[in-house]
Amino acid sequence: MLYPVELQYSKSHEWVKVEDGVTVVGISDFAQNALGDVVFVNLPGEGDSVTAGDAFGDVESVKAVSDLVSPVSGTVCAVNEDLLDAPEKLNSDPYGAWIIKVENVDGSEELLDAAAYEAFCTEEG
Repeated sequence: MLYPVELQYSKSHEWVKVEDGVTVVGISDFAQNALGDVVFVNLPGEGDSVTAGDAFGDVESVKAVSDLVSPVSGTVCAVNEDLLDAPEKLNSDPYGAWIIKVENVDGSEELLDAAAYEAFCTEEG
């Protein structure tokens, strides 16, 4: 499993990175591995509000459908539309295939650094 140290992680297995004041959200390597082959992604629209701890979409894999849980509260300013045609990018490049970008962030779940997230995943294992 990969746990890039420059990212923060939620206990629902999303990763977070802040770039130029915008929060980028994706799913972790642990999440994509647990899901199996991703076949469909249901995404919010630009301008939609997201709330930390609430679902903002879902990912369908050959195993199950799982909610995407927002690690932050704010407004969606970009959606990775490439995932609509190629959801498997979440499997092949979980840290390159971001899902949404959020601006006007005004709160977040408790986020973990890479070492704490790795320990959390090991416990869940």
